[in-house]
Amino acid sequence: MKVKVAILGCSGRMGRNLIQAAHEHESIELVGGSVRASSSFVDFDLGELAGIGAIGLTTSTQLSQLTDADVYIDFTAIETTLENIDWCQQHKKALVIGTTGFSDAQVAVIEKAGAVMPVVLAPNTSVGVNLMFKLLQVTAKAIGDYTDIEIFEAHHRFKKDAPSGTAVKMGQVIADTLGRDLSKCAVYGREGITGERDRETIGFATVRAGDIVGEHTAFFADLGERIEITHKASSRMTFALGAMRAAFWLSDAENGFYDMQDVLGLKD
Repeated sequence: MKVKVAILGCSGRMGRNLIQAAHEHESIELVGGSVRASSSFVDFDLGELAGIGAIGLTTSTQLSQLTDADVYIDFTAIETTLENIDWCQQHKKALVIGTTGFSDAQVAVIEKAGAVMPVVLAPNTSVGVNLMFKLLQVTAKAIGDYTDIEIFEAHHRFKKDAPSGTAVKMGQVIADTLGRDLSKCAVYGREGITGERDRETIGFATVRAGDIVGEHTAFFADLGERIEITHKASSRMTFALGAMRAAFWLSDAENGFYDMQDVLGLKD
């Protein structure tokens, strides 16, 4: 049995990779994709949009045109995603969310939606990145109490939020493991005479340049040694394939609020 999938926000860089990944996946049936009503890609063939040749499916501007889908994959923008969540709740549809930059209050709204629909919220759908989250948990438990912890991330010039959702999730995983409150211990920039480093803090450094797809490193540094845990993405297709894995898993899931750790079976 194939899972019927619709891509929301299919004209963007990620959306085009999602189209290709869905079209080529042996367990996924692509049934359509959405764009804004003001987009120049309205009624555009999805295959042509993704650069894989015409596939006979054209873009839609309303989710009501995509009701055949079992699972929707959303890589749009915060406000658009929240609107899409409302629609999916009303129609009891499953949703994979790859949009990043949500506030705590907005995450609470998404979590609440899990009471009536299955939803995966994943700041990064890469299998490798989610394995890294597990490694961060193990490392923080072993040496986090006596090392200085810093998180570095780099992305392309077009990325709108900083730090990245993945970097924030890295910090959250580490903070939760150590029993710290990330909102109180995170340091997002340093300048001038800052004084000695507070051992309890978790630092973040951000780079935006060129066409960097995504690089993330966590440093656990002591005097005399350090451990670096790094993930580098060279293609957005890795995120697209992870989203397909999440969609397939979610198609058989009960109502609830999930993340990629659930999808990959990495939770204790």
